[in-house]
Amino acid sequence: MKINYQDLQKIIKVKFKNLDLLIQSLTHKSFDTKKNNEKIEFLGDRVLGLIIAKKLLEIYPDEKEGILDKKFASLVNKKTCLEIAKKINLEKYILTFNPNNKKIRIEDKIISDSCEALIGAIYLDKGLTVTEKVILDLWKNEIKKSVITQIDAKTKLQELTLKNFKKLPIYKLISNTGPRHKPSFRVGVKLPNTKYFFGLGKSKKDAEQNAAIRCLKSIK
Repeated sequence: MKINYQDLQKIIKVKFKNLDLLIQSLTHKSFDTKKNNEKIEFLGDRVLGLIIAKKLLEIYPDEKEGILDKKFASLVNKKTCLEIAKKINLEKYILTFNPNNKKIRIEDKIISDSCEALIGAIYLDKGLTVTEKVILDLWKNEIKKSVITQIDAKTKLQELTLKNFKKLPIYKLISNTGPRHKPSFRVGVKLPNTKYFFGLGKSKKDAEQNAAIRCLKSIK
């Protein structure tokens, strides 16, 4: 099936001088082990971070560094990149290994990585000014949401435990199951004089957050 990259260029409002660069940014290593998007993704991740950090400083000149850091993390993480990628239907343009030419579901990580690689390609082809315009346009709603900063469950639990017990919560990895590309983590957390509260997640970090949420609900 032929991919129409012109449609994508219209969506992001960028006309590439080097179309091969755009195609490479959307080529997964399973499709081409040599000419793929891994290095461009590395660049795009840094460019995205620079532009978002600069924008946050402009919007919140008097905000504390810790709060800015939380806002920044929520805007550049894989989950947000995935949401942006889905908004522009990026999955339609990604090349992955598909020997039978069937319609297959592309993993979320590949999609979010490709979003970062696309940013890297725009930067290489058009420079920083155009890239900044594209990012701020695509991330517009997410940046607006950053006005409300929610402290994550682990931080809330830590603050609560330090205040009441002068100790940190204790986290314990219970299990790590499933295939390497789709793991499932189970983590327990306990406070002084409490039982363990358990959480599941696709990463250890997510499982810890979910365990902290359950613990907070219980002690409230």
